[in-house]
Amino acid sequence: MALNICASSPNCKWVSSNPSLILDSSSPKCSSFSSSSNKINMAASLTLTTSSSKSKSNMRSLRGTRLLSVRCSLETAGPTVTVGQVTEVNKDTFWPIVKAAADKTVVLDMYTQWCGPCKVMAPKFQELSEKYLDVVFLKLDCNAENKPLAKELGIRVVPTFKILKDNQVVKEVTGAKFDDLVAAIESVRSS
Repeated sequence: MALNICASSPNCKWVSSNPSLILDSSSPKCSSFSSSSNKINMAASLTLTTSSSKSKSNMRSLRGTRLLSVRCSLETAGPTVTVGQVTEVNKDTFWPIVKAAADKTVVLDMYTQWCGPCKVMAPKFQELSEKYLDVVFLKLDCNAENKPLAKELGIRVVPTFKILKDNQVVKEVTGAKFDDLVAAIESVRSS
């Protein structure tokens, strides 16, 4: 179960139905965490603290539930990826995200701001990210700042799509060839 904590209010609360939890963000910049069964996994280095619900003051109606305070630690937060969206990366965030993806398929769109075919492919690439929720979709602007990474990945033309699995480039599609990109993603996902 993934839960998003609202970022607009410093005291926003969310009550889940199963398991019964009340989440109280003490910082307006808290973002999210995920929970599977009784184990709480914190994303982006969030700190978790629990309090007993047996307190007599404001807690009478909360018997049997757990009160959790979620605090952000933005200084130690690493790059994050949102499922169903394309994440912009740079030379510093690309490899940490790829390593964190582990055995998941990662598709990287290498583009430039001035490239016409890149602009045509961008909305189609976004649609693919919404379709293949088990795939991580990234995009890299091959500008001067990211030139070392583009060179490391061997880009010669834009757009270039690199498909990675287990930290290795396993397929490449050059040019605005949507059908070839879909076929390559399907091929790597099924392997």
